[in-house]
Amino acid sequence: MSVAAQQPPSSAVRLSSPETIHVRLTLDDAIYAAQNQSIAAMVAKYTFLSAYWSFRSFQASRLPSLNLTGEVLSFDRSLRLLQDYDTGEMRYLDNYNLQNTLGLSIKQDIALTGGTLRLYSSLNRLDQFAPKDSKSYYSQPVTLSYTQPLFAYNKLRWNKKIAPKEYELAKRTYIESMEAVTTQAVSYYFKLLLSKTRHSIAVKNYANTTALHAIAEQRLRLGSITQDELLQLQLRMLNDSLSINDTGLAVREQQMKLNSYLRYNENVDIDPVLDDRIPAIDVDYVLVLDKALENSSFNVDNQIRTLNADAGIAQAKAERGASATINARFGLSQTGETFRSAYSNLLDQEVVGLQFSIPIFDWGMGRGRVRMAKAKAEMVRNQIEQDEIDFRHAVYTLIEQFHNQRNQCAVAARAREVAERRYAIAMENFRRGTVSVTEMNTAQTEKDQANQTYVSALADFWNYYYSLRRKTLYDFLSHTDINAEFDKLIKE
Repeated sequence: MSVAAQQPPSSAVRLSSPETIHVRLTLDDAIYAAQNQSIAAMVAKYTFLSAYWSFRSFQASRLPSLNLTGEVLSFDRSLRLLQDYDTGEMRYLDNYNLQNTLGLSIKQDIALTGGTLRLYSSLNRLDQFAPKDSKSYYSQPVTLSYTQPLFAYNKLRWNKKIAPKEYELAKRTYIESMEAVTTQAVSYYFKLLLSKTRHSIAVKNYANTTALHAIAEQRLRLGSITQDELLQLQLRMLNDSLSINDTGLAVREQQMKLNSYLRYNENVDIDPVLDDRIPAIDVDYVLVLDKALENSSFNVDNQIRTLNADAGIAQAKAERGASATINARFGLSQTGETFRSAYSNLLDQEVVGLQFSIPIFDWGMGRGRVRMAKAKAEMVRNQIEQDEIDFRHAVYTLIEQFHNQRNQCAVAARAREVAERRYAIAMENFRRGTVSVTEMNTAQTEKDQANQTYVSALADFWNYYYSLRRKTLYDFLSHTDINAEFDKLIKE
């Protein structure tokens, strides 16, 4: 399943009209809008693209590179201090020449050995203007060189192991980031829904309390209630009026947060739809843990941490002891006063050399670096072991919370029905004069709390569900892994 598999809602569009526009939005609509136009989704996209081009650069570095080099119109007219090797006399001589150099080279790094193979061809022309006019050419039609470090840290070989895993980590991290976008959209959606529920309750309560207050005034004249009960009901009516203002401000605040996240204009008034359906989702611990370890970035990140630690040990060991480099160059060359003569009767050239460095005494610095790298690697392994324990515990806890929340939703739905029915009966009995104001207020409070608890239970259910999706990158409704269209993402 794609991270943006939901169909685009007809109402989820950018609106620029200065008038307030009311938009009914389902949870799926909000998720689609967040995944396709939120800033967080854009950040996730460009973070992945950055990792993608980094991986492309790594792949390109393993291929042969063709380079054209040159130095043209290099004019030099100056005095040079030179020494006569026969007499040892130092004197300034006039230097007056023009040089042009052009070269073409192919370079290939060898990941297996860490060496560098280079094939190149070059031509140099020297125009001498003093003490006499002359020109000469120096050609190297073909030259093959190879540089091979010995006992050195092979960065190319370690990068070959690490870079593909870093790219795989970037892909999984992108999908997780998109699931995080979904989770945040769900959170904002239900916060707005809960605040609107509270506001709706406040408005309805005020209307009901006003009607009951009128009834209570009639009952006071008949002597069926006391002045204290009438004042109690009047106080409730005033509190309901204050609640309308407070909940109205809360609605506006949550509305602006959701609009901002979905990148809607401020004039869009979103009306979230309360969906009572609780899908039958089978969540098994073994399945969730397997999918979490298989699909998420957790295992890949641990593998990269382990490889980096091992690479650190290899580098410390390589830099501790002797180092040496073999340089070899084989080719043909010639010089002449004409272009043709510079490529006639070519002469062989072979250059082979060994450079080395052997530390005799370094006060234990190299050994200390190796021990430090090993200690760091051991610390990384211990931390990974602890992270795996914590990861399994987090998965287990999340599953238990999800299972418990399904039951909570069922209980909250039943409690809401009971509270609504009790409140309706209490209102009817109050009109008949068989229920006191205190009992009426209690029924109203319990009804309000039951409604809010039900919406909060639904919000927690969907938050836990999408948290499970983010942890496993698995859709428990369609029973498919969550993927992304990376090829399409790269081409956009």
